[in-house]
Amino acid sequence: MKKTALFAATAALLITQVATPVVADPELKLPSFAGLRAKAIDCTDVTIDGFVLRLAKHFAAKGAADDPDAAAAADVLKDIKSVNVRSFTLADDDAYSRDDIDAVRRQLSGPGWSAVVSQHRREPAEDVDVYINTDGERIKGIAVVASEPREFTIVNIVGNIDIDKFARLEGQFGIPKVSMND
Repeated sequence: MKKTALFAATAALLITQVATPVVADPELKLPSFAGLRAKAIDCTDVTIDGFVLRLAKHFAAKGAADDPDAAAAADVLKDIKSVNVRSFTLADDDAYSRDDIDAVRRQLSGPGWSAVVSQHRREPAEDVDVYINTDGERIKGIAVVASEPREFTIVNIVGNIDIDKFARLEGQFGIPKVSMND
């Protein structure tokens, strides 16, 4: 009897594990890129999470009463957990390790991640990929990986992301305006 119960429990656990899809973490594990900082002509390293993100949410909420742009930003920020940007411009072609960039792209091939934009050019050499991490109908993360021989940028936004809210910020706060009529 104990063996049957143990077998049934084990089978139920295995079925649950198989039936429950494993979704990749929307927060990417970014390489440190420590060696590139000294070589870079231009380097941008943005990490907004924890206390800094709470401050941004606080100040956006304070300005929301008087400013519709601040209200839109506060609405978007309320569900964001982190924003990470790593961007480097270097003096020479291939001065950074393509393996580091490929390691990030490999994370984006995991379950839960879907490519929404993939642009690859030979001349001039340029790769741009945009991915979303979803759980059912919810977007939990966005990742952008853009690389050229002398520069690359990685952006990772984590949180419950409402695309309609993000669209309202288009053309503001450095977010490019995208026109479907062009």
